[in-house]
Amino acid sequence: MQKRGVVIAGLAGGSGKSVVAVGITAALARQGYTVVPFKKGPDYIDAGWLQLAAGRKCYNLDPYLMSQAAVIDSFARRSAAAERVIVEGNRGLFDGVNAAGGYSTADLALTLGLPVILVVDCTKTTRTVAALVLGCQKFDERLDIRGVILNQIATERQRLLITEAVEKYTGIPVLGSVPRLKRDIFPMRHLGMIPHQEYGNSGEALTYLAHLVTTNIDLSRFTELMAPLADTAATDAGQGPAPQSLVRIGVLQDAAFQFYYSENLEALERAGAELIYINAMQDEGLPAIDGLYIGGGFPETGARELAANTGFRLSIKKAADQGMPIYAECGGLIYLGTSIMMEGEEFPLAGVFPVRFAMAKKPQAHGYTAFRVERENAFYSVGEKVKGHEFRYSKILEWRGTEEQLVLKMERGTGFINGRDGLVYNNVLALYTHVHADGTPEWAGKFVQRCRRPEKGWK
Repeated sequence: MQKRGVVIAGLAGGSGKSVVAVGITAALARQGYTVVPFKKGPDYIDAGWLQLAAGRKCYNLDPYLMSQAAVIDSFARRSAAAERVIVEGNRGLFDGVNAAGGYSTADLALTLGLPVILVVDCTKTTRTVAALVLGCQKFDERLDIRGVILNQIATERQRLLITEAVEKYTGIPVLGSVPRLKRDIFPMRHLGMIPHQEYGNSGEALTYLAHLVTTNIDLSRFTELMAPLADTAATDAGQGPAPQSLVRIGVLQDAAFQFYYSENLEALERAGAELIYINAMQDEGLPAIDGLYIGGGFPETGARELAANTGFRLSIKKAADQGMPIYAECGGLIYLGTSIMMEGEEFPLAGVFPVRFAMAKKPQAHGYTAFRVERENAFYSVGEKVKGHEFRYSKILEWRGTEEQLVLKMERGTGFINGRDGLVYNNVLALYTHVHADGTPEWAGKFVQRCRRPEKGWK
């Protein structure tokens, strides 16, 4: 079977591309295809839904965090076993970090040599949709826009009028339309969808989306318009570590901590880690491990359960006191604080760092970051420069630490406080910045090596 791939893009965030991308992924997977999904940009939630729909890992392609060579290599290597490859874009098709559209979904499509299927929100509009599609078609004529999917269609008359106008003025076929739904299949929170881990019945949602797509979109035509991809052989880079003694690295993964790039977890395994998945809301304490990775997520939504699990919180604090290497990102940083205030009630947390948190109604930091390492820590070398991203609603109510505990200088982005990030205590490093292992290839190896160097008797 010929391997085929495509980019699904929108005109803006919230245009419906996630509904279409997840629905098509689920539908193709249920037809028996091996589907490998990718998500463009620094996104965990959409990637999680794509992974659930495909029944296999979703990977993030981020032209800002990764070099062009790393993007191309990741795509080729991780799609090697695929029959169908779906790349979901982010924001609008041409939206990047500057007026030139740098690092946009369009740039990614050109880098990968993939055509684009454009999803357009048609709310309260008809013929103007053709002008929008024509504008995208002419804006960068290197881009291969092969099809259009209409979203939020209210009536049959609207669908027919828009379809005729788009095909007449652009020559691009309309592959189908998603009707205006009575049910909000993907409720939004914090500028993003509800993670599938918190969704009441994610399996039922995927069944619904697969049926929605199969009923309203011409999947045969969609598949025909996907680009044939060259077959590539899988390489060792995606396999397990070379034979050696493994270190056991715990990974908090539950409804509160969900945000991990597949690439980061694979990189740790390649470097020599056996990953031990742990539930901070239910497990009584840490198992026998050599290090701990606490990713991002929404600890605020599980604050009551996290606070109630006293034994587990105390085991984290004890491990930190004894020198266990602990790397914590965003939600993980919050969990290592003293407490979080929610609706007038304060919930105790692990207490590794003397900081109290609360939640704001608006984002406190959002976007790509870059930091320079200025002080000693267990995971990065002094002088190293690292790119990442941050997205948080949490705010600092009280910080009783010292300047010396903040080892990273923000060159782009907000960080923790006063233009700095990276809280250090013994072998713990906690930061608001998320990093991508394909963009920071030294990260996993240093993490594993630190776990091979027991200090202060914690092992």
